[in-house]
Amino acid sequence: MTRFSTAVLLSFTLFGAGLVSAQQYPPVVFVHGNGDDASKWVPIIWLFESNGYPADRLFAIRFADPTGRSDDSRPEPFRSSTIEEVSDLSAFVTRVLLQTKSAKVALVGSSRGGMTIRNYVKNAGGAAVVSHAILAGAPNHGVVMMDNLPNMEFNGKGDYLKQLNAGAEVVDGVRFLTLRSDHFDKYAQPGGGGLEGPALQGAENVVIPGLDHRELAFQPKAFAEMFKFLTGRAPARLEVEGQAEPLVSGIMTGFGGGAPTNRPLAGLHFRVFALRPDSAERAGPAILDIVTDETGAWGPLKINPATRYEFLLEKDGRSVAYFRAPIPRSTNLMNLRFEPARKGAGDGSLSVLASRPQGYLMQGRDPLMLDGVSVQGLDEKVPTRDSVMLKIPADKKTGVKVELRGERIEARPAADPATELSIAEFVWE
Repeated sequence: MTRFSTAVLLSFTLFGAGLVSAQQYPPVVFVHGNGDDASKWVPIIWLFESNGYPADRLFAIRFADPTGRSDDSRPEPFRSSTIEEVSDLSAFVTRVLLQTKSAKVALVGSSRGGMTIRNYVKNAGGAAVVSHAILAGAPNHGVVMMDNLPNMEFNGKGDYLKQLNAGAEVVDGVRFLTLRSDHFDKYAQPGGGGLEGPALQGAENVVIPGLDHRELAFQPKAFAEMFKFLTGRAPARLEVEGQAEPLVSGIMTGFGGGAPTNRPLAGLHFRVFALRPDSAERAGPAILDIVTDETGAWGPLKINPATRYEFLLEKDGRSVAYFRAPIPRSTNLMNLRFEPARKGAGDGSLSVLASRPQGYLMQGRDPLMLDGVSVQGLDEKVPTRDSVMLKIPADKKTGVKVELRGERIEARPAADPATELSIAEFVWE
């Protein structure tokens, strides 16, 4: 089984009145972070497309085992070493170069993905084929500083980061951009690498105030810095341009040994339902009804960009239902993970898991609303978690409205998260 898959998207775009030669822009390879997946990059890819970047030059790697080991030198089931990550990235870049007939690529990495990019450029021959390296929230000088863990990948005093930072912190011939927060990145704090830990000597280092660790890669303000660095001009728009008939497809994945994996999940009953306007009620029978094979693949499915959908996964007596806002553009990167069971309140109440994969949740900064009422109990100083279980009264079983910064999701609550999980999954801001 390969450890990655491509993200070749669907359209060729226009700049102004004339057709732009794809050769003017390097192919871009997006590299996800620890425990993440290529699907994290879908909104950013949409923004690149919406600003005229040729869609057939936008790719995203998918690592099969995206979580780092506790000890990089020792095998650990369903977790990857730094060597495995850089080997996979090297093979993926070679494939992109052959496919696009290009001499060089640009690499954009979130968190651990940025460290993998540095390893590739410095130690695996990447400097010869990389034009730009954008490191978004990469903990370049460590998450922790510990003398007794020399083989921990994220240890600023460990062997891996000491080697990456020895001598020049950037590599000649490659343009480097780092994106960091002022103080909201949970992995760049005093006691670890420090607030300036993601910055590199010799790079263009940009601070984006107020953004958390994930937003440094996936928020529109971060996109604007990436686009300007690659093209030399500011993007014309920071909103996605919709398509009339998007096609969506992707993969089903799960967990192994307690860690999220991107390995295909077979034998999963998958159905997609259109929802009635302003409701979590299904509009009719499933528009897609399959059982996944060993590839875990599903789609392509033609959708209405003005319609909300329920994505229902069922396996081994459990169900996971994803509710999302309308999907504006095509993608073949949609990864739906069969999330593990959660513990219920035990008092007969219902629940919805409000999830924000592209960012974290903080009281005040992120106005999460449930049926018009502000959700309390979120992080108050530094945002550290991307989801919160919402307790729903038993009389709300037909549906609730969950909102975050103007993005609205109608979701149908679950009775017991140990057997059925209902997820309101946000994308923007």
